[in-house]
Amino acid sequence: MNSSLQSSLLNKKKISPIWFMRQAGRYLPEYQKIRKKNKNFINFCLNIKDATEVSLQPINRFNLDAVIVFSDILLILNAVGQKVEFKEKTGPILENYDLNKFYKTPDKNFIKNLKNVYKILKNIKKELPKEKALIGFAGSPWTLLVYMINKGSPKKKKNLLKNLKKKEVIKIIKRLERLVYIHCKEQILAGADVIQLFDSWAGLINKGSLKELCINPNKSIVNKLKKNFPNIPIICFPKGINENINTFIKTVNPHGISIDYDINLKKLDLNNNVVFQGGMNPKFLLGNNQKMFREAKKYLDFFKNKPYIFNLGHGILPKTKPENVKKLIEFVRDYNL
Repeated sequence: MNSSLQSSLLNKKKISPIWFMRQAGRYLPEYQKIRKKNKNFINFCLNIKDATEVSLQPINRFNLDAVIVFSDILLILNAVGQKVEFKEKTGPILENYDLNKFYKTPDKNFIKNLKNVYKILKNIKKELPKEKALIGFAGSPWTLLVYMINKGSPKKKKNLLKNLKKKEVIKIIKRLERLVYIHCKEQILAGADVIQLFDSWAGLINKGSLKELCINPNKSIVNKLKKNFPNIPIICFPKGINENINTFIKTVNPHGISIDYDINLKKLDLNNNVVFQGGMNPKFLLGNNQKMFREAKKYLDFFKNKPYIFNLGHGILPKTKPENVKKLIEFVRDYNL
């Protein structure tokens, strides 16, 4: 039986299932309790027992429509020899990349290095009610490339590619396409009902390079997943591409498109054959409840006659009170009645 999330994506039903990016995270006291035992974040993501538990915490607390596996997009780079660490108040710190390991790590070794992620998905699936969807995810090639080359979050747009020749950039992108596809494939085989591709730094690409660095790589992965797993919906999140979102949708043609809070709703082409997701700025969960409800209503009203998944335009912020998340969920569900 399809979940409401899958039904919305595949059958274009006009309902508003609800889940949140970063719904398992620092704003939950039950998450913080487990996080304290896991000082190394990458090891935490690969800890089968603890990552399974924190993935399920938001469902247990809020009865959301989907679980997104607790993981990280940088596990792909870690699995091909570029060690990743997370530092408090700094974010990810990556070691120098080794192109020999990057290009030559065999698929079976890559999969083995990520085997715990797939075990976590299998464990979640066993515990998840059948009407709930299980979401797997990966970073898109461009976003992974930016982390790989800059060895951390890019602070500015200038010299992002560190003077790499275009030929090498494209070669790296192609390799990342394959790694992302394999990781998504293995997540589906482990039980994922939906895949989301995060192109978190797509907004850093100039318009002239958007097709080559963002649109085409995402299209390649989406097409391959569609061909091999026709019943698995794919959501793309090309964050920050603003007015280029319509071109992305038409060219990549995913089942779902996640929009960030800077997207101008009036400029969205609603005739695209896609399910829209998200949009609301997570900062509205930090303050006045009435403002939060008004902002949520703006998106619910705008997409009222279209299939729509309620989500945020980015992840839940660490200072968010769980009771505000609960109130927002209740508001959305009452709206749908």
